[in-house]
Amino acid sequence: MSTMNPSSLFQFIIGFFLGIILFGAGIAGGAYFFLTNVAGNTSKPVFSEEKPSKEKETKPSAAVTKEETKPATLETKKPESEKPEETETLPKGAYKATVTWSTGLSLRSNPSKDAERVGGVGYNSELIILSTSNDNQWQKVRIPNSGEEGWIKSGNVKKIVDNE
Repeated sequence: MSTMNPSSLFQFIIGFFLGIILFGAGIAGGAYFFLTNVAGNTSKPVFSEEKPSKEKETKPSAAVTKEETKPATLETKKPESEKPEETETLPKGAYKATVTWSTGLSLRSNPSKDAERVGGVGYNSELIILSTSNDNQWQKVRIPNSGEEGWIKSGNVKKIVDNE
């Protein structure tokens, strides 16, 4: 039988606690790395109707002030002139609606959740509903200001009732 002398017992206890401390530090470091990289703030999604305004926000810092005023006046005139045309040229059976989903909607190339995302529409934005898929699960829409078309999931819009 071998007996442990006090120095061997002391070495074992110190080694055991150092091992636990190093193991805990490794777990804590790994968790910190994972949480800071994965759970970080995500960027706000960019919807097609926001792209022009965001580009204008970044361009003025590098552009001359004369250049930034000209596009701004053109941009404010464009939607006003397009809106009456959209009202007059609504296809038969089409109607205007607003987005009711609080985070906005993805605009898809085809009526499928696996279809390519071609854009997005923000909450309370105006759309033109052009048609509905055969299974009534998807709606084909057009964004009035950009003319962009795509498919959204049904049930996330509210029809605009015209009082005219």
